[in-house]
Amino acid sequence: MIEITNLTKRFGDLVAVDHLSLSIGPGEVFGFIGPNGAGKSTTMKILACLMKPDEGSARVDGLDVMRDGDRIRRILGYMPDFLGVYDDLTVDEYLQFFAAAFEIPRSRRRTVVDSVLELTDLTGKRKAMVDSLSRGMQQRLGVARVLIHEPKVLLLDEPASGLDPRARIEMRSLITELGRMGKCLMVSSHILTELGEMSTSIGIIERGRLLFAGSLAEALARVRGGERIAIRPEGDADLVSAAATLAADPRVARAFAEDGNLVVELTPGEHGHHFVLERLMVSGVRIASFAPQAVKLEDAFLTLTKGALQ
Repeated sequence: MIEITNLTKRFGDLVAVDHLSLSIGPGEVFGFIGPNGAGKSTTMKILACLMKPDEGSARVDGLDVMRDGDRIRRILGYMPDFLGVYDDLTVDEYLQFFAAAFEIPRSRRRTVVDSVLELTDLTGKRKAMVDSLSRGMQQRLGVARVLIHEPKVLLLDEPASGLDPRARIEMRSLITELGRMGKCLMVSSHILTELGEMSTSIGIIERGRLLFAGSLAEALARVRGGERIAIRPEGDADLVSAAATLAADPRVARAFAEDGNLVVELTPGEHGHHFVLERLMVSGVRIASFAPQAVKLEDAFLTLTKGALQ
C-alpha cells in the first residue's frame, strides 16, 4: 500500500529525509520511531501530498504522490500531530462537514457519521461542542475525521501526544482494531512501549536516514547482550557480595545491584538460568522474586540509534 524509494527532502542545507526506502502492506501497523527532527513528519507530509520530495519516489496504493494527489487524498487519511478543529461546531456537525467535503452523498452521511462515532467511541459526545472535549476526546475525533471517507491508508502523526494513561490505552486499542480491519497504518510516536505493543512492524529513523525496518522480533534480535534476570532478595542480603560471586561464573557477563535488585546479565548465547538461583541459595541469599527480563523496544532503539540530532 505504501512504497517509498530513495525519498529525499531538503530544506536548504538540512537534509530532512535522506534516501529513505520502505514498504508497508495492508493490515500492517507500521510504528515509525525517531527523535524530534528525524524526518518522520516530513515523510508523512510527502505521502499525504502536502509536500513535494526533491528526489526519489513515493506511491500510495500504486499512485504517485507527485502526479496523483487528488486520487491519493480519496484513499488516504492524514492526522497531523496538532489537530485543528472548528470550535463553534458540535462533534456531529464537525463530522458532517467533512463528510460533505469528501462528497459523500447526503443519503449516506448519517450512516457514515454514526459508524465512525461508534468505532471511535464518541457516540455519547455527538451533541458536545468540539472545544469542550478533552485532549483525548479531540484525538479520537481526529481519527474519526480521517476515517470519514473510508480510507485504505492512515497516517497518524503522534496520535497519543498529550494523552493521559487511560486515553492512550483507548487510542492504542483503536489503532489495533483499525489494523485488524485491513487498513494500512503508519503511526509515529515517542511512547515506545505502546508502539511495541500495537505495531506489526517498525522503522527507526535518525537524521533522515532509515536505520532499521522490519518486525519487532527482528529489531529485538539486533540488541546486543544476553538474557537479563532481575532478582529481589529477602531481608538485608549483601547484593555487592552476591554480584561478585555470580560475576565469577563464565556463564555470567555481568552482575550488579540496582534499585534494591540484583541484576544478572548472562553471557550472549547462554539461556539456562537455573544455576543463578542455585548459586545464590548456596551463598545464603534468600530469594523473594526471580524474573527473566524481556528485551524491550527501548533497548533496540538505544542500540540502533546514536542520539544524533539534525
